[in-house]
Amino acid sequence: MSVYSFVPILVKIEGGTPFKYLFKHLIYVVLGFIAMFWIHRKDPAYFSKFARLMFYASILLLLFTFFFGTKVNDAGRWIRIPFVGLTFQSSDFAKLGLIVYLSRLLVKKKEYFNSWKAGFWPIMFPIIVICGLIFKDNFSTAFLLFCISFLILIIGKFPFAKIFAAIIGGVALAGLVVLLHVSIPSANILPRYETWKNRITNRLETDKDVESNAQSMNAELAIYHGGLFGQGVGDGKLKEYLPEAYADFYFSSFVEEFGSLSAIILIFLYCVLLFRIIRIGLKSDKLFETYLCIGIGILLLTQATVNMMVCTGIFPVTGQNMPLLAMGGSALIMTCIAIGMVQSIAYKQSKNIKSEVSSDEE
Repeated sequence: MSVYSFVPILVKIEGGTPFKYLFKHLIYVVLGFIAMFWIHRKDPAYFSKFARLMFYASILLLLFTFFFGTKVNDAGRWIRIPFVGLTFQSSDFAKLGLIVYLSRLLVKKKEYFNSWKAGFWPIMFPIIVICGLIFKDNFSTAFLLFCISFLILIIGKFPFAKIFAAIIGGVALAGLVVLLHVSIPSANILPRYETWKNRITNRLETDKDVESNAQSMNAELAIYHGGLFGQGVGDGKLKEYLPEAYADFYFSSFVEEFGSLSAIILIFLYCVLLFRIIRIGLKSDKLFETYLCIGIGILLLTQATVNMMVCTGIFPVTGQNMPLLAMGGSALIMTCIAIGMVQSIAYKQSKNIKSEVSSDEE
């Protein structure tokens, strides 16, 4: 319903009707729930077994996107699927692939954490590769994934000294890439560098440059106009001036039409989702399953939080949408697959409880 309501500017730019985008999104919703149901009936042991394959597939997808990706707004993040005309954002698959693989490595390399060769580099290498490949065209996603990865390492009791060294090294490496781009502009190492720079400076100079901050100001104004109960579904006006009201500025459009009260309920539901995911993870007797659940929970809530913080003017504009709500096929399907993995762990736990009860009764 919200996607149907939030796409007027997309209709103006790309043509078609709101129903076209509603039907397209409905297909993604159906595919996502089918994937979620199929995944949740699988044994969680398969996720660990195929973690390495997911990691290598992520690298291949990101490399393919790097060289042959379809560009949207000067960012080559998408792969166009032949014959059907749909696009897939490879970083959505890579985020989940890295979390699954990292969860497996933390269990497999637990005895070697203090070793630089046997413990440090095997765990850091996947983070560096995935975040590095995403970094070129999607700084915000690379940065968030980098932070989430280190949160998982902290939860996995990886040595703090090595985590600190890795963070310093990662920041230094990113700084070196930026320095090379500035020193050799003709090489165009970071094609979206100016966009990132402008977003940060515009956020710091909101009052000085109204035109450059029009998106952020309209997003905040939409929230203000929403009031307590909202303008009503389909009656929001400022969504027509937000370039991606259905994705990057979803929260603003949501508050404008549904109101602040609904926004509070929405935030509460995300918190409940995080709580239940973490509870499922902590109940598991397998460390891999615990790390996987916590990583997925943090990833989903972080994306939602960043979207809300961008819309309220706390963060500079980034490309993070609202999980399960905003329009975006690959993001929705991968979110459903991630939740399906959590449900698989919960399903296994419920079966174990039932078998224990049956044994006691016998």
